[in-house]
Parts: sequence; structure tokens; C-alpha cells
Amino acid sequence: MIRDPKRAGEPGEEEREAVFYFPGCGSERLFSQVGLATQAMLWHAGATTVLPPGYLCCGYPQTSSGDEDKGQAITTANRVLFHRVANTLNYLDIKTVVVSCGTCMDQLLKYEFGKIFPGCRLVDIHEWLFEKGIKLDGVSGTKYMYHEPCHTPMKHHSGIKVANALMGQRVDLNDRCCGESGTLAVSRPDVSTQIRFRKQQEIEAGAAALRVGAGDTAVKILTSCPSCLQGLSRYENDADITADYIVVEMAKSILGPDWLQDYLRAANGGGIERVLL
Repeated sequence: MIRDPKRAGEPGEEEREAVFYFPGCGSERLFSQVGLATQAMLWHAGATTVLPPGYLCCGYPQTSSGDEDKGQAITTANRVLFHRVANTLNYLDIKTVVVSCGTCMDQLLKYEFGKIFPGCRLVDIHEWLFEKGIKLDGVSGTKYMYHEPCHTPMKHHSGIKVANALMGQRVDLNDRCCGESGTLAVSRPDVSTQIRFRKQQEIEAGAAALRVGAGDTAVKILTSCPSCLQGLSRYENDADITADYIVVEMAKSILGPDWLQDYLRAANGGGIERVLL
């Protein structure tokens, strides 16, 4: 469990929201800054964050690649583990399960979380921040586009609406698949490369539109999927843009450029409680 010890004893402490956060492979191993930024923003919002044991896979990659038995075994083992978490921490009354990955969202929808944490709902971290009214006042010197993942994690609100609200400024939708498509870039690079050519045209056109009258303004393309972040990173040199995650960009702006070190220092300074299951 991760929570700010400085808020202990504050009025309403007993009503502090508790969320269960499932990082998944992409947000924990591939791009760990995404998982840490999610935790940092939950910390900033005053939530108590419950994390499962480290490095759990949701089972989606195995299932989607045809190894249904392995995917089902992972799903079953995780559900058993999460029931143990729910029973051990039943006093927290967890009503929200947060994810930061669309493929994890698609797989976790099959977990029947309503039977694990009664009355809970699955929500993406960006939608959670949107509903809490946490947003930027706008960032000077940078213009943004938003890439909607094929497996969008945002199931309650429009992704582009959330992106515009969170960034506090105009964010244009940049259409088409990034070409990464989970394991497509590895399993079928010939197909992925063709998709990549068309996406690059879309990115270059979008960036050019944002730079009209703004000179050489920096352009960033934001997304909400670790696989898409990997795919979009391939365009940085050719399209003269930078790819990043919405929640990471928010952490940089709200918590400061040293947000990662500051969060780790604060969490390790009495904010982590380890629970044996």
C-alpha cells in the first residue's frame, strides 16, 4: 500500500479513496516511468494505492498470440491472488481498479472484478484524473497531438476529450494505427512497415498544422498505451516530434521536472506499507 504519511490524521482521513492499480508489463517493465507517474499522480490526489506483487502479466499477450491455455492459466492465477488481496484489505473498501494500458483493460474486463472488489469499476488513470478535475493550465512552448490506441483504455469518456481537458489546451487527434499493434511489428514487420509509412504522413501533417504561425515550436504526440508509445517513438527522428504518455507529461508539469526522484523519496520515507498475503 502506498499513501502519503503526511496526510495521516487529516480531516476526512477515513474517507480517503483507496484504489487498486494494476500496472501490467508495459507500464511496469517496458516503460516504468508510466507506472511511476501513475502512482505519483494518485499520491498527489491523496489516494491510497494498493499494488499487487510486482511484474504480473494480465494474460492478454498469450491469449492474443494463440496460447489460450497459458493466457487462461495466468488469468486464473491472478484472479485467485486478487481475491486474497481483497480479503486481506477488505477494510479499505476498494471501489476503483485503475489501469494505464488498453490491452490490460481489455483482459481485466474478463476478470469479473465486481466479484473481487464488490461494487468496483475499472477505469483508466487518465479518466480518473479527468473525473477528479486534475488538469494542467496549459504548457507554453509545446503543442500536442493525441494518438488514440486501437485498444483504447478509455471506456467511459472520449479519449480526445480527456486529452484536451487534462492538458488544458488544444490537443489535436492524430488518426491511424501506429504500426506497433502489440506484437505485430515483431511478428509481421512487412505489414507493420507499410502501416508505419501512412502513419508518418499523418503525424507530419498534424505537426505542420500545429506549427503554422508558431515557427519551430516543439510538438509532442501523446498516447495512453505502452505499445503505442513504443511505436510512436520510432517516428521521433523522421517526423521531428516527441512521443510521451499523458500522465507522464502531467507529472512533469504538476509535480516538477524532478517528479520521479521526489516521488520515490517521499514514498520510501514512510509511505509504503508491505502486506503479506
